[in-house]
Amino acid sequence: QVQLVLSGGGSVPAGGSLTLSCAISGYTPNRRYCVGWFRQVPGKKREGVAAFNADGSTNYADSVKGRFTTSRDISKNTLYLQMNDLKPDDTATYYCASSGYGYCGTNVLLASGTMDYWAEGTLVTISS
Repeated sequence: QVQLVLSGGGSVPAGGSLTLSCAISGYTPNRRYCVGWFRQVPGKKREGVAAFNADGSTNYADSVKGRFTTSRDISKNTLYLQMNDLKPDDTATYYCASSGYGYCGTNVLLASGTMDYWAEGTLVTISS
């Protein structure tokens, strides 16, 4: 069974940095999958933040482009979301999710379609 475990949330002042880690287990060794990063503020629609596709390509929402970077450590089966120059508007509960499709960038950024597996969210709070 595929499982995603997300860690690394917390509270930092504006301009600070945080790194989220999404540890993934349960996929067979040669299975291609993509990972999406999402965030949600209570009362607002879920927003797709970034995607890491199976071929190593990445996609970013305009709101985080140039500040957030997603990467993968294959040896650890872990995806990372490095968040720099954080702003109060980045405050949200963040999630990672995976899909058996090799490419999910469009679905993630449009926050449409379905992801197969989700991690429990982690709260990121940015103070002004």
